Formats: sequence, C-alpha cells, structure tokens
Amino acid sequence: MTSMTFGQKKFIPTAPEKGSFPLDHGGQCRKLMLFYMRCLRENADDNSACRQESKAYLQCRMDHELMAKEDFSKLGYSSQTPPKTSEQS
Repeated sequence: MTSMTFGQKKFIPTAPEKGSFPLDHGGQCRKLMLFYMRCLRENADDNSACRQESKAYLQCRMDHELMAKEDFSKLGYSSQTPPKTSEQS
C-alpha cells in the first residue's frame, strides 16, 4: 500500500548550471584521476596542493568531450599560482 501525501509540493528537478558531467566509461582519463586522488591522499585532502593534477584531469575530460570546453579562469584557475605564505611553508 502506498501512502498519498496531499498538499505536498511536487519535486521538480533542475539541471546543473554547467550541464551534465558524463562518466568516463572508456577510462580515457582514469590515469589522471588516479594521480589526482593519490595527491589528495598524500596531502590530507588539501585540494589546493593538487591544483596541477586537477587541472590536467579537467583538460583530459575536455579533450575527450566528457565535459564542455571551458576557460580555466572560469573554473577557478588563474594564470598565476598564488604565492606561498609563511603558514604554508
């Protein structure tokens, strides 16, 4: 028996702002994904320490049409790397 809830708003899903993010079924970018995941593990999940690996992974996804081509500045990557502070050393 199913329960009917009257007066409850119907859920209407919305697409993500950047569109879909298809899975890499062919494994074209698996090696770069593993480099990124290993970097995260070695750096206590500090993604700022793995920016080069994540950028390479996203570039691979763009090259293999697994995501829309996008300028890296729109993805949070600047052309310059931020200078290290005394706390990061």
